[in-house]
Amino acid sequence: MIQPGQILIVDDEPSLLKMMSAYLSRLGYSVVTAVSAEQGLDAIKAHPDGFAVAVVDATMAGPSLEELASQMLTATPRLCVIAASGYPVDTAPLEAAAPGRVTFLHKPFAPEMLASAVRRMLDTQEAV
Repeated sequence: MIQPGQILIVDDEPSLLKMMSAYLSRLGYSVVTAVSAEQGLDAIKAHPDGFAVAVVDATMAGPSLEELASQMLTATPRLCVIAASGYPVDTAPLEAAAPGRVTFLHKPFAPEMLASAVRRMLDTQEAV
C-alpha cells in the first residue's frame, strides 16, 4: 500500500536500484521502486498523492527525462524530482517549469549524497 510521502526510485540498473532503496529504507524512508520509466509513471498516476520525491535515472530507455518528469510533476503537483545520471543532463527546462522542485545528482554518488538530495527536496516540498 502506498503511503503519502514515499520516495519513488526509477532506475533500470538493478544493483543501483537495490542500493538506493536499501540505503533510504535504512534511513527510515518508505521506498517504492520501478525498473522502467513506464513503471515509474504508472506508479505516480496510480497514487498521485502518494509520493513526495522521485529519484529518476535521467538516461533510461523510453521517454526523455523532460517528458517523464513533466508528466510526473503534472500528475503530482507537490512532487520533487531528483534526476540522476553519469552524463551531463540539462534540467533547466524542468527547473523553470517547477522552480525548486527539480535537482540533478551526478552518478556515481555516495549514498550520503543521495540522502542529502532527498532531504533537501523534502524540505522544499514542506515549504510549498
